[in-house]
Amino acid sequence: MCLVVDSRGRLPGRRVDGMSRLRTVLSLCVAVACLLKASEGELLSAAEPAAANEFSGERAYGYLKAICELGPRPSGSIGMQKQRAMIVRHFSNLDAEVTRQPFRIRDRRTGEPVVMENLIVSFHPDRNDRVLLAAHYDTRPYPDRDPVDPEGVFVGANDGASGVAALMELGRFMPALAGPIGVDFVFFDAEEYVVDRRDPYCLGSIHFARRYVSDPPPHRYLVGVLLDMVADENLLLPQERHSITWPDTRGLVDDIWQAAAEVGAREFVPRPGPTVEDDHVPLRTIGRIPTCDIIDFDYPHWHTTKDTPEHCSAASLETVGRVMLYWLTRLQAGGRGPR
Repeated sequence: MCLVVDSRGRLPGRRVDGMSRLRTVLSLCVAVACLLKASEGELLSAAEPAAANEFSGERAYGYLKAICELGPRPSGSIGMQKQRAMIVRHFSNLDAEVTRQPFRIRDRRTGEPVVMENLIVSFHPDRNDRVLLAAHYDTRPYPDRDPVDPEGVFVGANDGASGVAALMELGRFMPALAGPIGVDFVFFDAEEYVVDRRDPYCLGSIHFARRYVSDPPPHRYLVGVLLDMVADENLLLPQERHSITWPDTRGLVDDIWQAAAEVGAREFVPRPGPTVEDDHVPLRTIGRIPTCDIIDFDYPHWHTTKDTPEHCSAASLETVGRVMLYWLTRLQAGGRGPR
């Protein structure tokens, strides 16, 4: 998680489930997708249990815990290498196309080069109009906001693993996602390779955005959505202020929060939140990809040793994942979307 620019007060902590309607809608959407696949000779097994057709917060939370068990994952570390291999293996098993985007920087402490790598996971790569869903997958080198141990162990359960875990579970539904729009998941390295408060943030997304402009791919991204810090056990998601201020992302925010309202996900709060300097900024300002940030910044364990799975929630991951899946399905069906 990058920087918050303006002041913030604590939001109300009331939690609301409100997901029963969403389960019904998504079951119908997946059933339609399966029928469409059947026409292509790819009918999913009728013996598949109903639960397999629903976004599972428990499964996503299992991914989150498995990532954290790798330990700290700052850029260039052994933990990062293990996590990268886990992500590549996971999405390769889902028959996605995985592209590595390497780059290097010099460590500000030693001057030595540090190898970094964004990962681009593509579903239905033949579709030229695409949506980008993103998360950073590195962790801060140290929990520098910890009042007791600012150089202790930081595993980044919410700030680092939560967006990755949500996308790992969401990926199960992408091969069967019928419609004209392709989907890319992009995992950014070096979002916060920061050892000094003056160090730059968002190096991976800056590199990605510059490459998108200087060496354009054959496809175009209609919109992007960044998932960051989405597993807080007391989840509340106001609308990040950049995302509602930029004219080309305001409609995207409205669409996603409307989708959340339609399925009863009241954790998506339709009021302005803080301004956050996150990976969506270079995507939009450099890459010209209209991108919003879904983030719960009211998290007391931010950049401390207590950002662990115990302070994250399967229910929160499920809320975010189901809203995103509903929004994507509605977008493919010609509902409100990029304008």
